[in-house]
Amino acid sequence: MKRLRSLIVLSVFLLMSNVVGAEDLLGYLTDNAAKYSGPSLEDNVALMDTDKNGFADVFEVRAFLELKHGKGYEKELLDKWESSASGKSCSTPFAKDLYGDQTTSVRIN
Repeated sequence: MKRLRSLIVLSVFLLMSNVVGAEDLLGYLTDNAAKYSGPSLEDNVALMDTDKNGFADVFEVRAFLELKHGKGYEKELLDKWESSASGKSCSTPFAKDLYGDQTTSVRIN
């Protein structure tokens, strides 16, 4: 009986330590997120948007990232993005209209 009581007490302590650990983890995850003081996503997008058209295209994103992390940062990924944005990744005739930067083009009907 004494051994059973010891096992029960040990089990209760182990269970309580897991509960306390879960509460500590939850507190750590939620409190630290509230303490973040860096720039927001909106701030970063505003910094990237050099032509002030309301969004950051891949060319602006690349310039921003290379300014922060150095030339060639994520080169393969950004090359692929730019290829899509330029219409080079799709050979169909309408791709240039879909993927091209239309902010500087002039259409005449």
